[in-house]
Amino acid sequence: MGFTCGIIGLPNVGKSTIFNALSNAGAEMANYPFCTVEPNRGIVTVPDDRLVEIAALLKKENPVPTRIEFIDVAGLVKGASKGEGLGNKFLSHIRTVDATMHVVRCFHSEDVAHVTGDVDPLRDIDIIKTELIFSDIDTLERAKGKLSKLAGSGEKATRAKITVLEKCTDFLYGGDTLLNMDLHEDEKIFLKEFGLLALKPVLYCANVDEGRRFSDEIKELEDFARKEGTELLIIQGKLEEEISEMSPEEKKEYLVEMGVGESGLNRLIKSSYRMLGLITFYTAATQLQAWTVKFGTSAVKAAGKIHTDFERGFIRAEVFGYRDLVAAGSEHHVREGGELRSEGKEYIVKDGDIIRFLFNV
Repeated sequence: MGFTCGIIGLPNVGKSTIFNALSNAGAEMANYPFCTVEPNRGIVTVPDDRLVEIAALLKKENPVPTRIEFIDVAGLVKGASKGEGLGNKFLSHIRTVDATMHVVRCFHSEDVAHVTGDVDPLRDIDIIKTELIFSDIDTLERAKGKLSKLAGSGEKATRAKITVLEKCTDFLYGGDTLLNMDLHEDEKIFLKEFGLLALKPVLYCANVDEGRRFSDEIKELEDFARKEGTELLIIQGKLEEEISEMSPEEKKEYLVEMGVGESGLNRLIKSSYRMLGLITFYTAATQLQAWTVKFGTSAVKAAGKIHTDFERGFIRAEVFGYRDLVAAGSEHHVREGGELRSEGKEYIVKDGDIIRFLFNV
């Protein structure tokens, strides 16, 4: 699996439409809140031209691309963190995702009711953001209560953890998410166990009408996303859903005709990889397969991505790059040209690396 992305937003903003377009999973859609009671899940393969080229050069059949799992949860409403609209249940569905895509309604339709009465993207973002913050405050307060009982014994490490929780709670009460808080790496690792919603990277997705890609609402959202240190993805949900079942050739031709150029899925993947700092490496000892890891991942940790035995018994990694392979024309010529390297545990995996892990358990 590459990564998981939770799709969030108010009811009737087009989340399920966009989910269907991205995953072609046929999620139910309806013009009433809480249509999506149980989360819809869809797994899609990541388009990868390099994988196709590597397969041809290494003469490997049926290469396995990396994948993304989309999780479409029910629309959140004001008061969700306190249980409104069964909000707590819905919020729990996204505690384990790597990132969230916040769908914001920028289309106008008399046929689809807006839960707050009118279209106001920045107000809608603030509603969801506030609910995520309140939910995290509740999570941290409960965690602090449990640790406080242990701290009575005078354990220094426990008191230090309580201090971190209090610091984070105070920051959240200021109205901002923990993404904008200056946290040490060890503090981030500690907080990860709580599945905090406001600590997850968020990509904003504007669901627009045809012809509204350059409206004032979009400009405001672009400015907002820039200030938040993230990106805004602009998608015509209905258009993307229409083309989701087309063949690749038909889709490409239709997108060019509509002046879009690239599908929403491809743009989402690129934005997500940038936002999460993800790279792709490949293994080809038997079947050719693509794997996704964070930038800065060591060879031994990348080995563990494949199997824990690979990490536990790691000996070394034989590595050459995608560009080396293309330039040489075959793995045999890569070896002859001295481009094959032997790397140890601390080697930092690079985007496009083709790796054979040697291990012993």
